[in-house]
Amino acid sequence: METKTALITGGSRGIGRELVDIFLESGYRVIATCRDKTKSKFMENKNLTVENLDISSKDSVEEIQNLVEEIGVDILINNAGITNDKLFLRMSESEWNDVINTNLNGVFRVTKLVMKHMLKKKWGRIINISSISGAMGNPGQTNYSASKAGVDGFTRSLAKELGSRNITVNSVSPGFIETNMTENIVNEEIIKKIPLQRLGKPSDISPLVLFLASDESNYITGQTLVVDGGLFMK
Repeated sequence: METKTALITGGSRGIGRELVDIFLESGYRVIATCRDKTKSKFMENKNLTVENLDISSKDSVEEIQNLVEEIGVDILINNAGITNDKLFLRMSESEWNDVINTNLNGVFRVTKLVMKHMLKKKWGRIINISSISGAMGNPGQTNYSASKAGVDGFTRSLAKELGSRNITVNSVSPGFIETNMTENIVNEEIIKKIPLQRLGKPSDISPLVLFLASDESNYITGQTLVVDGGLFMK
């Protein structure tokens, strides 16, 4: 049986780290990226390659191009992202651009890297880690919410382009998950609004991503799948 390769951006902590672990445990080869791999704390694994990558930088993305093309990426998980929260009235243009450039333009850059291999094989999985903020909005997060809404739109459009090539494209949209990104914005009032009355954990996200990467998800594409404890119901 062929060992498939998954590229996971932002793989050193939070949801990304959980994804790296579950994919390795499930027998995948994993390329995990982070801004500074010297600060990452991964256990040695013959199926794991850790690389530096700043998805906000075109040059940084180009630096791993040869590696990605040599190995061949079957599954891309666009997980890396940032926040820079501030009320819109006080938000500078650079604070807006930094978040858009990382969260949205970064998805564009990294997805471009893997396309040739997937098209050649006529098989691929692209899974974008979005956010419930892209659908419901959050005060102080106009930049972040806009970037994640853009990722969901990107997902739907690319799914329509690639479906005939047996490549699926989906988004996973977490709610409030216990990570470094949310520790300064979550309070009791937010938890009260969640029907399950708790924050999510990275382990609540990873099994769904693993499923979307598998052959069992062959007929699912162009979807944004929400994992938020019931916080936002359409």
